[in-house]
Amino acid sequence: MYTLSGHVWFVSCSLLTCLLTASQLLTVSWMQEQTIAGPIEFSGIGLHTGERATVRVLPAAAGKGIVFRRVDLENFEIRADVGSVARVAYATTLMNRGVWISTVEHILSALYGVGIDNAYVELDNFEVPILDGSALPFTDAISRVGIHEQDRRKQYIRITKEFVLHDGEKSIGIYPSDKFAIQYDIDFPHPLIGRQSVNVQFTGMNYADSIAPARTFGFYHEVEKLQAGGLIRGGSLENAIVLTETGMLNDTSLRFPDEFVRHKTLDLLGDFALIGQPVLGRLVAHRAGHALHTRFVAELLDSASHWVTDTPSELSMSSAR
Repeated sequence: MYTLSGHVWFVSCSLLTCLLTASQLLTVSWMQEQTIAGPIEFSGIGLHTGERATVRVLPAAAGKGIVFRRVDLENFEIRADVGSVARVAYATTLMNRGVWISTVEHILSALYGVGIDNAYVELDNFEVPILDGSALPFTDAISRVGIHEQDRRKQYIRITKEFVLHDGEKSIGIYPSDKFAIQYDIDFPHPLIGRQSVNVQFTGMNYADSIAPARTFGFYHEVEKLQAGGLIRGGSLENAIVLTETGMLNDTSLRFPDEFVRHKTLDLLGDFALIGQPVLGRLVAHRAGHALHTRFVAELLDSASHWVTDTPSELSMSSAR
C-alpha cells in the first residue's frame, strides 16, 4: 500500500509475485552479449490500429542486434535503428521500403531494459500488440524462458562529455557516468499526476521491478479527437490508464503512486534502444516525448566528440555493476 497526496494506492499480490519471479530468473551480463534463451509469443490488438497481431521474439546470433521481421510479407526485415524512424505521433514507427512497423517502443524497452542485445521480433501485421499497456508481459515471458549469454564481448557507448538537447520547455541530456541511469521529470495539471520524478539506475533487475509494470496513459477528453485522427482505435481500460478531469475511469488501482512518470521512462528507454548498443551515461529528461527522444538519439550518434566505444575489458566492470 502506498499513500500519496491523501490518496491510497494498492499493488496486487499477483503483480508483486510477477516482479519477484522476474527478479529471481533474469540475469544481466555486463561482459558478454545476450539473446533470449527461447521463443516467446503474444497476440493482441494494436493500440492505434485496433487490429489483431501476433508477435514472436526469437533468439538471434551474436552481433545481429534487434531485427524486426514482417512474416506476412516476403523477406522483409528492418533493424531497430534510429535511422529507420518514420513517425513519432503518439508512438514510434519504423519504416523500410515503404513498409511500417509501429508502436515498437514497449517491446524495445523490455529488451534493452533486461540486457538483450540480439533478437528477432516477428510480426504478422504492422503494429505490435499493446497487451496491458506496459512492458511487464514481455519481461515476465523473458524471465520464464531465460537469457542466453553469447560468445561475444559487449561494446558500450561511453559518454565522455555532456550532450543536451532543448525543445522549448522540453529537454533531454546525457552526462558521463560509469553506469546507465535515467532521471525523468514530468508536470501535468492533473490531480493524480502533477509533478513527478523518477531516478532509476539500470543495474540488476531495476528495470523489470520498477519500470516494466508501468502502463500507458491518456486523457478522456482527447479520445474523440485522437480517434478521428486514426489513433488509439484499440485503446481500452484493459490496456491504458484513462484519466478524467478529476481521476481515472479504470476500476484497477495504480501499480505505483508515480506510475505516470515511470511509464514515460519506459517509453524513453524504448526509443533510446534505437541507439543499438548499451550505454554508460546518466540520461536526464524533462517533459519530453517520442519526437524528442528519437531526435536526441540521432543527434547524439552524430556528435561523436561526446562519446567513445569501449569493450568490457577496457572498463571497470565492478563499478558498472
